[in-house]
Amino acid sequence: MTATLSLPTCPNPACEQPHVIRNGSSKGRRRYHCRGCGRFFGETEGTPMYRLHTPVAEVAQALLVVMRRGSLRAAEEITGHKYETIGAWLRRASEHAEALTAILTQDLHLSTVEIDEFWSFVRKKTVLPTKQMPANAGDASCKIAPAALLPPAPLGASATSSLSER
Repeated sequence: MTATLSLPTCPNPACEQPHVIRNGSSKGRRRYHCRGCGRFFGETEGTPMYRLHTPVAEVAQALLVVMRRGSLRAAEEITGHKYETIGAWLRRASEHAEALTAILTQDLHLSTVEIDEFWSFVRKKTVLPTKQMPANAGDASCKIAPAALLPPAPLGASATSSLSER
């Protein structure tokens, strides 16, 4: 009995007759060729792992640490990858949210609450602030010490007045 390998589908949406065959490997990763459209592609094309040099297990571990600990810095300390890199992996993961959610529930046996916490953390780390800061934000001194806004008195005038008061 021979095991049949499942081949990926052609990533070209305009391909009319997809017929994918294996086409060797490059740098240890399998390559494929679609005879229908002539396109060559790798097995990770269309996934968050496309063009990443880090092994899948390390990326999965880092994302799992972020999900469990809720901190990019904690994931940085545990995995040894920079938090900027882990943040980029989170952004890539958020672009493929539906497929990744299915993997998290099936392969890692995570509860719905854990997955919801993960995506809320990803959303918090990837969404840019939309509100602009007011121009006077942080100017607490204008409410606390209004005298500090007055121009300083000339040096000669304050020195002579303090001497005459004695």
